[in-house]
Amino acid sequence: MKLYRLLTGPDDAAFCHRVSEALNRGWQLHGNPALTFNGERVIAAQAIVKEVDGEYVPEIRLGEL
Repeated sequence: MKLYRLLTGPDDAAFCHRVSEALNRGWQLHGNPALTFNGERVIAAQAIVKEVDGEYVPEIRLGEL
């Protein structure tokens, strides 16, 4: 099955580390990152996908895969 996540947060080193951690856990980038400004700071978003065995159920904890 293919899983999807959208990582979001302030565009800072912590966000880059979250994306890097996901990549090192086998997730792959899906499309380009998006940036917006919330009036105080830049917010980044990056979609990621991962192919895993099994069948999809809504209870899957995506952040633990």
